[in-house]
Amino acid sequence: MYVYYLIAIVIIGLDQLTKWMIVHSMEYRESIPLIDNFLYLTSHRNTGAAWGILAGQMWFFYLITIVVIIVVIYYLQQYAKRSKWVGIALSLILAGAIGNFLDRMIRKEVVDFIDVYIFNYDYPIFNVADSSLVVGVILIMIATLVDESRKKGSKRN
Repeated sequence: MYVYYLIAIVIIGLDQLTKWMIVHSMEYRESIPLIDNFLYLTSHRNTGAAWGILAGQMWFFYLITIVVIIVVIYYLQQYAKRSKWVGIALSLILAGAIGNFLDRMIRKEVVDFIDVYIFNYDYPIFNVADSSLVVGVILIMIATLVDESRKKGSKRN
């Protein structure tokens, strides 16, 4: 059980370390190409959610994040025992929520820096916490589909 919290702590540490490195080694809006026309390190700040939604509404993000953290910890305690994939998924979601929450509390903005271009589309700049959240949600969706498929299969027998 504790391994899931350890996973979250490692990801939170990686998230905060990478953000600290960006803040202390790059100018705001500076961009460094890693793979031309595809991947850049770009120093960016966000006071909202994904794509800048609800910019400046910190009180809302504090409240929502605290609720999310409590719910994720509850589900981690309940369901991680039954499925290691659900445990990993929830630990990724927990890490992502806490990583961005720390930014909002400490910096009053979220540090983003992974800038991806897919063909001509400049995907919104994101960070390790955002990636952790997205992968965690995808794993939850997959685990749910697999579980539903198993339930349907066992009802047929």
